Amino acid sequence: MRELVAETRLHPRSFVAPLFVREGIDEPHPITSLPGVVQHTRSSLVSEAKHLADLGVGAIIVFGIPSTKDSIGSQAFHPEGIVQQALTDLAGAVGERVVVMADLCVDEYTEHGHCGILDGRGSVDNDATLAVYAKIAVAQARAGAQVVAPSGMMDGQVGVIRAALDAEGFTSTAILAYSAKYASGLYGPFREAVDVEIADGGNRKGYQQDWRNAREALIEVRADIAQGADMVMVKPALAYLDVIAAVRAEVDVPVAAYHVSGEYAMIKAAAANGWIDHDVVAMEHLTAIKRAGADIILTYFARWFAEQVAS
Repeated sequence: MRELVAETRLHPRSFVAPLFVREGIDEPHPITSLPGVVQHTRSSLVSEAKHLADLGVGAIIVFGIPSTKDSIGSQAFHPEGIVQQALTDLAGAVGERVVVMADLCVDEYTEHGHCGILDGRGSVDNDATLAVYAKIAVAQARAGAQVVAPSGMMDGQVGVIRAALDAEGFTSTAILAYSAKYASGLYGPFREAVDVEIADGGNRKGYQQDWRNAREALIEVRADIAQGADMVMVKPALAYLDVIAAVRAEVDVPVAAYHVSGEYAMIKAAAANGWIDHDVVAMEHLTAIKRAGADIILTYFARWFAEQVAS
């Protein structure tokens, strides 16, 4: 009876699996703070994507870890950059079975670890960064990305990316905008996963949102939609359920939420200590995000959830 009348239902097709691919490794590297998640080789990335497709997961999003970094993150838009190579592999292997997305940012590719180009005084130069984002978008679309997902929270990023894609003929490439991305303390395991450390003990409060603010998120969401975003995202998810619900009530485009690395890692750590029931709490988290209004959930639990459904 409970199952019959349940108001909120989850399905693997609504999930996006974040995947990491690292240049210059011969076998997958486990990520200590993200149990069960690895830095993939190009080969193991394709194998994982095929398995996720077999399980019915709706999409994958790719993050790259290059062998070399520089001040502008040039490997993010190089035609032979690790993500571009991986996207080409994935488009050929699973592009008809799952949606292939690419994170669009430079933090993994820069020496300083910021999401933009620095101005010489330690601050991010918004407009200089937009020019780089345009190059990345075109490179990712050309390599096979069906969706590009700008995550840097630069002002005007969606409009510049949409114009760049359209000018190169990629009018069907969709944009999933990280519209309400907060300067959260929940990203630590992710930064280990992509080998990022912000220079000089810095932070991203200058361009990511203040976690005390909710109305600001709606301003950012409206701006991204006006500039051409096809989907909008709230990140993190569980600590911002009120924001997800407010965005869902405000807009008609699909709403995504990113159940981030720290939210995943806390479940894993507490369960490993016997303090909580892993499966029950993971399902409760994911259901809460869906119940709040997210159409799409990015989560490191995507494979686990799909395997639960399959079994």
